[in-house]
Amino acid sequence: MAALAVFLVTAVAVLAAATATEGAPRPFFVFGDSLVDSGNNNYLATTARADSPPYGLDHPTHRATGRFSNGLNVPDIISEHLGAEPVLPYLSPHLDGHKLLVGANFASAGVGILNDTGIQFMNIIRMEKQLRYFEQYQNRVRRLIGEEATRRLVRSALVLITLGGNDFVNNYYLLPFSARSRQFALPDYVRYLISEYRTILQQLYGLGARRVLVTGSGPIGCAPAELATRSANGECDIELQRAGALYNPQLVRMTRELNAQFGSDVFVAVNAYRMHMDFISAPAAYGFITSKVACCGQGPYNGVGLCTAFSSICPDRSLYAFWDNFHPTERANRIIVSQFMAGSPDYMHPLNLSTILAMDAAATTTAMP
Repeated sequence: MAALAVFLVTAVAVLAAATATEGAPRPFFVFGDSLVDSGNNNYLATTARADSPPYGLDHPTHRATGRFSNGLNVPDIISEHLGAEPVLPYLSPHLDGHKLLVGANFASAGVGILNDTGIQFMNIIRMEKQLRYFEQYQNRVRRLIGEEATRRLVRSALVLITLGGNDFVNNYYLLPFSARSRQFALPDYVRYLISEYRTILQQLYGLGARRVLVTGSGPIGCAPAELATRSANGECDIELQRAGALYNPQLVRMTRELNAQFGSDVFVAVNAYRMHMDFISAPAAYGFITSKVACCGQGPYNGVGLCTAFSSICPDRSLYAFWDNFHPTERANRIIVSQFMAGSPDYMHPLNLSTILAMDAAATTTAMP
């Protein structure tokens, strides 16, 4: 009987390993903040949550899932292009068995590059812990498919990491005289962020990541929350825009340096600033009636406070670029992902995602016996 049990366990492991490497969609891992969180914060005692209506109004389930969106977010739409189901939050009790082989989402709303970013949200998964969870994930998968198959799975995966915006809006500019703004002039703070981000990306590489999409900061000065509190005329806040203008070019330069260090195009810089500014500066060209007013909220530009069941909600979310005071609608997210897939080097450097997927598929085919 014991021998039979061992045989069955071994057979299951071999079958799972074969599934992980043959014919399965490419694994996908997600790290970062609320722009890519798919529900980890639902399981935490924090105010940075999106698990109540009207969030999820247009999600396929029509339920609030923890995504800061009316529907799907950027990772969900990338998963569609991978031909895969959306990756589950790492803290979800449903992430088990074969679902582990699809990947996992470790992102947590409110986090930043720095550990002191988002302290007002209390219990969130800071980057150090997201990376620890990634190690824990790999240990779980090793028990399922073995050491070598797990190594191949991780190295073949696509990784998305989205960080930086909160380090400005929920740290440096959170208060008029924040601790970080007293410690650093803005250019020095940006250099510090880039140095810390470099360490995070090096740790990801050390944990096996070999294709990593690294998003820059979006035009945070144009978010409805900032228009409501920092803009007198509806124009994007100059100081917050300056932060992005300093941060994004240095992030691109840093990814180039890491690629040179590792001898491969591991890190792909995603120009989130330009992707957003395209429809923020010319909303009508993308079918939006506004890029200033959020669909869900209250106060000027619907940018004050949280999106709740008591908020004003637009009747047609497809006409709005912003869902709430900081986050895009699903339709805007689809426009953003279209640039991930087909954008020029001005948007995706050095390669867009369609090119990456084609190149990696060809390399895999060539390597097969």
